[in-house]
Amino acid sequence: MSCSCGTSKGGKVAGCKNNGACQTGGCNKMNVFDWLSNMEMPSSSAFEIVEVRFKNGRKEFFRNAERLNLTTGDAVVVEVPNGHHLGHVSLQGELVRLQMQKKKVVNDSEIKKIYRIAHQKDLEKYEEVKKRELPTLYRTREILRETKLPMKLSDIEYQADNTKATFFYSADDRVDFRELIKRLATEFRIRVEMRQISLRQEAGRLGGIGVCGRELCCSTWLSDFKNVATSAARYQNLSLNPSKLSGQCGRLKCCLNYELETYMEALQDIPKIETPLLTEAGEAKLQKTDIFRKIMWFGFNEENTWYPLNVDRVNHILEMNRAGKKPATLQDDVLAEKIPVQKLNSDLERMDQKFRDKSKKKKKKKKGNRDNQGQTGSAQNQNPNRSQGQNQNANRPQGQGQNQNRGQGSGQNQNKNQNQQGQNKNKPNNQNQQRNQNPNKNRNQGNPNNPNRNQNPDSGQPRTDS
Repeated sequence: MSCSCGTSKGGKVAGCKNNGACQTGGCNKMNVFDWLSNMEMPSSSAFEIVEVRFKNGRKEFFRNAERLNLTTGDAVVVEVPNGHHLGHVSLQGELVRLQMQKKKVVNDSEIKKIYRIAHQKDLEKYEEVKKRELPTLYRTREILRETKLPMKLSDIEYQADNTKATFFYSADDRVDFRELIKRLATEFRIRVEMRQISLRQEAGRLGGIGVCGRELCCSTWLSDFKNVATSAARYQNLSLNPSKLSGQCGRLKCCLNYELETYMEALQDIPKIETPLLTEAGEAKLQKTDIFRKIMWFGFNEENTWYPLNVDRVNHILEMNRAGKKPATLQDDVLAEKIPVQKLNSDLERMDQKFRDKSKKKKKKKKGNRDNQGQTGSAQNQNPNRSQGQNQNANRPQGQGQNQNRGQGSGQNQNKNQNQQGQNKNKPNNQNQQRNQNPNKNRNQGNPNNPNRNQNPDSGQPRTDS
């Protein structure tokens, strides 16, 4: 079924642009799928009552006494008290009989009839009448503020013959609006009808998008509003947050009742936990319940860990507590003895330990050899002083000036040996050993009073200076 205001003259889709509150009621608002439309029914036995939809999804039943050839979506002129109105056919055939039984509407003489299919002039006149609705709504709200009446005006619907207007309002208590009716009738020169609606019906007439991302149920298909209690949210383990449980009407969401029966059936297998579970480890309190998986989470006061238990285990612990017994833990009744188990690959671990000890011994040996080499090197560096004393004794018979020079030379040799020892610390051990094997060599060459100073150390022959 297409929306009567959804196409333009050129055949392009235009839409009513009324943000989900189509004035003709054809923009997916209270639509009914006729699943018997493709079945041919005998014309003599066709059901003569037709369902007609008006503004904001309001529907009523009318009798097709003239046997008009109607199609779903046709605009028709129907009979109303003291005048006529224009609506659109929403349903016909045998489904109308089922809708009447569902809404408990009796097929009697009180059902009004359909006059005719609406002409173009009827549609144009009705469009002009609808243009009065918005200015009338604003003006009426100003009058309500002036009179300070505790009521909220939500919508106005003009009759197609421009003789009557219906004012839809909502209020918490009963309101005396007799003076208001007189003032509205004299100002707009129409017959006034005041109709009180509930907050859910008001949200359905205005329309909108819910938190689920779809259009409101009350404006698309839901017509019977049942009572919704906070116990429905409690049974479904929902947080009792009013901002999340309330709909656009300010009341509890109607969808809380959709799955309530399924949850009630699943809760029959869940045990009621009135006291904490008693165990040897302490008292375990119920933290969370998964109704459909039948898993319950318990936690101790001193711990932040929750332990999942199935329903059978919880019932078993409850039976033990009634009998005065306590299980060892939430999972086991008795703790099993811990038997030491030989580790796998223990032979490999022993081999690793064996080779690890050998590597440690090798490292210790290397450190000992290095220490011994350092001690021998220091001893050899001390031996040249002794050879220096021998050289001094060998040269004593010569002159005193020579002895003084020798003393100076020995002082120089001592300084050289000290410098050589400092340099040997930074050089490899093999070089230190080579230098320490012939310590008198450099010392005798540097002494000017040494008689062997001019000899070539390699050939043993005297050297001539040029």
